[in-house]
Amino acid sequence: MELLKAVEATIDFGGVRAVNGVNLVVEQKQILGIIGPNGSGKTTFFNILTGIYTPTSGKIYLENTDITGWQSHRIVQMGIARTFQNIRLFGNMSVLENVLVGEHTNLKSSLAGAIFRTKGQKQDELRAYRRAEELLEFVGLVDRGNEYAANLAYGEQRRLELARALATEPKLLLLDEPTAGMNPSEAEQVMDLIHSIRSNLAITIVLIEHNMQVMMGTADWIVALEAGAKIAEGIPKDIQYNKKVIEAYLGEEEE
Repeated sequence: MELLKAVEATIDFGGVRAVNGVNLVVEQKQILGIIGPNGSGKTTFFNILTGIYTPTSGKIYLENTDITGWQSHRIVQMGIARTFQNIRLFGNMSVLENVLVGEHTNLKSSLAGAIFRTKGQKQDELRAYRRAEELLEFVGLVDRGNEYAANLAYGEQRRLELARALATEPKLLLLDEPTAGMNPSEAEQVMDLIHSIRSNLAITIVLIEHNMQVMMGTADWIVALEAGAKIAEGIPKDIQYNKKVIEAYLGEEEE
């Protein structure tokens, strides 16, 4: 069953076409990977999906709802969360507080409830704290909840960013190079966590990743971009030996 669909998604910047007529379908509970050389439009495409950019033309649908051009906060409320290539945590806030930032989209209390500290407001806050602690346990950081986020090791910060994104209770999680800068052991831990997110939380995942070992061991289906356009898609094994992908992404020619 389709969860997300992009139809001829296109965006221009000052006469430069950064994303060129991309068609893409993401099935529920799928792990879909997007690969391509630097400048191929991968992150720009993510920015279209999450409302950071409005496409010049084309449509984006989430469960048959046209979300093209919606503001980012509305798209988060609809069920799309993301992480970024460059970690964007609040370093001077605690690990737990960083996750609670993601919880704010699920708070149901009114302004009056917040001002007068009603019973409903207190219950809402308690639920948010419990959920945040559950997520920290899920990503292996429950014992670090009171520490400043800035004091975490790099791999731990990546996992915290995942927990914060999960706190929005997404249907679809977009991961922009989740293993960037990691050693092989850390990257393997993230691969396991991605599979766990899909299997245990029933969340669909789309990831951008330059580490081909991670991509081949994680994704069910891979889409390859070059110069903003889709040049190939298929199961990992097929993409690995696709001539266009080898030439564009790996910079080699097939004999």
